[in-house]
Amino acid sequence: MKQHKPTGISFFERHLTLWVILCMIAGVLIGRFLPAIPAALARFEYAKVSIPIAVLIWLMIYPMMMKVDFASIRNVGKNPTGLYITWIVNWLIKPFTMFGIAAFFFYIVFKSLIPAELARDYLAGAVLLGAAPCTAMVFVWSHLTKGNPAYTVVQVATNDLIILIAFTPIVALLLGVGGITIPWNTLLLSVFLFVVIPLAGGITTRNLVIKNKGAEYFNKSFIPKFNNLTIVGLLLTLVLIFSFQGDVILNNPLHIILIAIPLIIQTFFIFFIAYLGCKKLKLSHDIAAPAGMIGASNFFELAVAVAITLFGASSPAVLVTIVGVLVEVPVMLFLVKIANRTTAWFPAQQSINMKGGRNV
Repeated sequence: MKQHKPTGISFFERHLTLWVILCMIAGVLIGRFLPAIPAALARFEYAKVSIPIAVLIWLMIYPMMMKVDFASIRNVGKNPTGLYITWIVNWLIKPFTMFGIAAFFFYIVFKSLIPAELARDYLAGAVLLGAAPCTAMVFVWSHLTKGNPAYTVVQVATNDLIILIAFTPIVALLLGVGGITIPWNTLLLSVFLFVVIPLAGGITTRNLVIKNKGAEYFNKSFIPKFNNLTIVGLLLTLVLIFSFQGDVILNNPLHIILIAIPLIIQTFFIFFIAYLGCKKLKLSHDIAAPAGMIGASNFFELAVAVAITLFGASSPAVLVTIVGVLVEVPVMLFLVKIANRTTAWFPAQQSINMKGGRNV
């Protein structure tokens, strides 16, 4: 089968792993040879939130939130099966398997390589990743697998709404099980800052632009202006974070690989649960592929933001969320190839229209 060229992903996004590595190196060098810079930036904080990092995180998340069309939710009841799989995998399976897989590796498999206290911090970062399933990047993965765009929008929109309700109690529960005490007010503040505010801003901007200029202008002219803003914000954030993380990385270079192993295993595991679940229910490939992608990938911007807010930019927990960014794109592109090569597993494609009916 002919492979699909990844035309739906930008140059920055396609080479995100390379940029992350470069930012890691730049951040570590700054922390090692120019320590006055992170020390000065660390003084700008409010309620344990780094103001410079908060601004950069808003730059990451805000453009993504503008892409979410919540108006599509009103048609959700017409073809709900794929959504049920997405919700079950994302919220009843993924956070708990991430906890189990990460705990197994950090506490048992790598027990001789990772001290117990550091393993606990790494587990906290993994929990934050597992409880934050992907949002807007799913549009990219859906496009590359020829997923149904309308259905993908609804998956993303409902997922964002569930995050507002489920993220905080799931994280608090799993971190409590892992022996980590976190203040609820800090966790709620981080969700408010990095989900509620950018989500409200994105919805407001979307509605205002469409009202004044029309949907075509919004999708074809307005949104493309922000295409690289998320990546630039992410990369600048990583430089700052790694300037704080320099000592941890230099003292534990092997730990980057050790952290990546359970994260990659979890990604493949969750993808195939959702993907094969759709196959079992005889859903078409254009529904199954995005359903697998949204659970497999992570809302790493949120995970990074919450980790910084809860534990501080220099915490090893933050390092885990950054490793999540490091492995995200290459792993997801590999899953895209798997999805594109297994279209024959599914019945003849019936593109589901969220306004009702099927287009065979």
